[in-house]
Amino acid sequence: MKLWYGGPDAGATTVEKELEEFLAGLGFELVQLERGGGRRRPLLRLRIDHVEGGTREMGGVTLEDCSRVSRAVGEYLAQRHGEAEYTLEVSSPGVERPLVKERDFERFAGSTVRLQGYEPLRAGAKQVEGELVGLVPGEAEPRALIQVEDEKLEIPLSGLARATLVYRLADDL
Repeated sequence: MKLWYGGPDAGATTVEKELEEFLAGLGFELVQLERGGGRRRPLLRLRIDHVEGGTREMGGVTLEDCSRVSRAVGEYLAQRHGEAEYTLEVSSPGVERPLVKERDFERFAGSTVRLQGYEPLRAGAKQVEGELVGLVPGEAEPRALIQVEDEKLEIPLSGLARATLVYRLADDL
């Protein structure tokens, strides 16, 4: 089943959209979908979170949530695409959540983030850390606005290899 391995293609995009809709019906959002593995044993890795503004009172995604979503997604994919040999992994996005979609850069404005670029982002550095201000409004190409020390940087999202929240332990622990 070609949907599970290889680079980005129309089939993979379709599966991602299907899973976003399916997970929304379960009260979760698809944070990130990764495909990997090989032809013999492809891998489909999902990072999920509760839908923003959902009813979850405390905490993040639990092991129970991951188990329930894994079973439901496995059944859904079998119905939609037939039985296939693949490994399905479902997990929370973790405390250093990846920022993947444009809405992530808006939702987590005010948070400390680490951005890694394909090319240098600032003074020869391919990685910067600072406070995410949000997205630059009115741009044709989405650009993240980040405060790094005394400088505001505008970085095209297409130039980012990776973007994550930064988690720091409280000083008083």
